Amino acid sequence: MNKSTLRRQLKAARNALKTPARRQAARASLRLALRHGLLLRAKRIGVYLPHGGEFDAQLLITQIQLMRRECYAPVLPQRGRMLRFARLSRDTRMTRNRYGIAEPVDARPLRARQLDLLLMPLVGFDHQGFRLGMGGGFYDATLAFMRHRRSWRKPRLVGIAYECQRVESLPHDPWDMPLDAVLTERKLYRFRTREAL
Repeated sequence: MNKSTLRRQLKAARNALKTPARRQAARASLRLALRHGLLLRAKRIGVYLPHGGEFDAQLLITQIQLMRRECYAPVLPQRGRMLRFARLSRDTRMTRNRYGIAEPVDARPLRARQLDLLLMPLVGFDHQGFRLGMGGGFYDATLAFMRHRRSWRKPRLVGIAYECQRVESLPHDPWDMPLDAVLTERKLYRFRTREAL
């Protein structure tokens, strides 16, 4: 099955979830993140502000801020596909980008390589840790530098998804960067063994 067909099917499954199930999933994923110490070893954490049926990461964002970690959200570039990450706090001024997604206003946003952990939205994921995104290529371009590293990698890449977004196998391209883990309402799936998350 090609990526476009899978994307349609998985978005439909994600969008079919009712509000109570979404809220319950957000609470369950936070408990799992805390149980596994997902946020403990990272000082600078990239997050996303959910849009269009994506898993609501607001409870995780609140927890990151309560733990006094630095929280950063993606900012679209004026040209190209390289995302930057702007500091997110309770008093951060926000704007809407060209897709209608909220993003923080920051004069000096960070590059992805300056983050310790990056929590990423996705449409689907498989048992090898490959991620199916929305198809814009922003995360692929932003994380391209990681393909040239052989050992230590930063940031750690963790997808956030509903269990219904898991599939056995996804088609992937040479430029697709596998995730280190995916957090759902049921489990923290780990895909890499170089170093514990």
